[in-house]
Amino acid sequence: MAAAAASSLPALSPVREKSFKPFSFLQKTLAKPCLFPCSATRKSIVTAASKNPISDVVSNNGNSDYFASHFDDDGDNDHLREECGVVGIYGDPEASRLCYLALHALQHRGQEGAGIVAVHDNVLQHFTGVGLVSDVFSESKLDKLPGELAIGHVRYSTAGSSMLKNVQPFVASYRFGSVGVAHNGNLVNYQALRAELEESGSIFNTSSDTEVILHLIAISKARPFLLRIVEACEKIKGAYSLVFVTEDKLVAVRDPYGFRPLVMGRRSNGAVVFASETCALDLIEATYEREVNPGEVVVVDKEGVQSLCLMTHPEPKACIFEHIYFALPNSVVFGRSVYESRSKFGEILATEAPVECDVVIAVPDSGVVAALGYAAKAGVPFQQGLIRSHYVGRTFIEPSQKIRDFGVKLKLSPVRAVLEGKRVVVVDDSIVRGTTSSKIVRLLKEAGAKEVHMRIASPPIIASCYYGVDTPSAEELISNRMTVEEIRDFIGSDSLAFLPIDSLKNLLGSESPNFCYACFSGKYPVQPRGKVKRVGDFMDDGLSGNMGSIDGGWLQGTRVLNEKEDEKVTVEF
Repeated sequence: MAAAAASSLPALSPVREKSFKPFSFLQKTLAKPCLFPCSATRKSIVTAASKNPISDVVSNNGNSDYFASHFDDDGDNDHLREECGVVGIYGDPEASRLCYLALHALQHRGQEGAGIVAVHDNVLQHFTGVGLVSDVFSESKLDKLPGELAIGHVRYSTAGSSMLKNVQPFVASYRFGSVGVAHNGNLVNYQALRAELEESGSIFNTSSDTEVILHLIAISKARPFLLRIVEACEKIKGAYSLVFVTEDKLVAVRDPYGFRPLVMGRRSNGAVVFASETCALDLIEATYEREVNPGEVVVVDKEGVQSLCLMTHPEPKACIFEHIYFALPNSVVFGRSVYESRSKFGEILATEAPVECDVVIAVPDSGVVAALGYAAKAGVPFQQGLIRSHYVGRTFIEPSQKIRDFGVKLKLSPVRAVLEGKRVVVVDDSIVRGTTSSKIVRLLKEAGAKEVHMRIASPPIIASCYYGVDTPSAEELISNRMTVEEIRDFIGSDSLAFLPIDSLKNLLGSESPNFCYACFSGKYPVQPRGKVKRVGDFMDDGLSGNMGSIDGGWLQGTRVLNEKEDEKVTVEF
């Protein structure tokens, strides 16, 4: 049966790498009769007026009261959060089910919503919902998503009962057919583009910047569809790793700077897979082939795989936090093993910030690999001094008599046998606001630790990210307000050390200039202009009221570390 299924698949040619070609050249070489027949003759379940191309992605398939009952902000989640993960599959008879499994592997990149678009008989069928992948999809729902072509998305966002509107993939129809898109990243010129489109009559149904991309594709006069994507990408600025699906094509696009990861793999039956991380490829038994290069558009259809670099790309600026925190340790991101990177971060801390200690522990789970590296280099045993509960939901009932640090205690349990009377080094990936770190230090000392030495496997975070990471405002970032000694005093540790940024760059070697360090320096590769929407749905999807009045969600200025004078200055954009 497997052989029969494989034989029915289109023969996919090897990836054909092509030299960089300017957009004007491609208009001449690719300008052919429209690839899509008139939309009036097409079978499609998606309908929309040309001024409002995005379909109604909101349905009753999710519980609108989910966040009213499941969201709790106890102030203890003190990590940066990745916005989302994407996957695309072409040429497998179980494409939607493989998407479902791949999204499971990418669940760490977003836990608030998930969706899949599948193509069957030239019809784009989609299902989205709020919650974990396993909560959103069931056997019966996947049965309704047949076809050999599919894309999927998991996202993180802030709370809100209207958040389902923003769950991707989005599906839209326009004159020449239908298109679905899943986006990982954030556009820094979103507001300006949206205002321009609304001025010309476009109507928006969500507060997601991804909807802008669909509008730009819909109003483009370029043909074929590939050139519509190129024209849209020439107008958007910021971070985007995108997967598009049409009735017969899967398209993957990465922004010219390559901020967010996107990899390509292939299953044994020839099916082509795109995903945010290689861990998704591993789960569905796809072999990793390569990254989608910055500024590259990869098109997969019955003709095979075509790779075209359609956008000029400057020096890459890959997000270094993928290696510090976001990606799973078993992934290969930007061509480097995440596990090896984190282990090296720990070794550097042990070398440059040594301290007399009896045991090394980690803040699970993201600090574990760096702690192992620290322990190995320092010659001190690594032990599990903190046990993480994986069964704590987003809501819990606290007793009437308040318990101090209740949220942290629910999630992390100290092991007294490991800690009592010991000088402890505790390794974490980062400090954002400092609230969780102070509670962890207190927890360890209450469990009998004689000394607690905090080691952080990243440089101090002093600036917000506008490239697809949910970060607090600069005023909330503790390293933007305090010195290292002041932070040490605030969290109550006996010593504190961060990974020096110069050591981080030395570790990366010749690849160092290819990474983005904006959160450590405030120097942005793509300057946010005017007001830039922070990640997260801080406003109602209905967009009632004046967008400009929402001061908390827009960039007014930031603090930049002056490398020459080692001082912070305010820069107004």
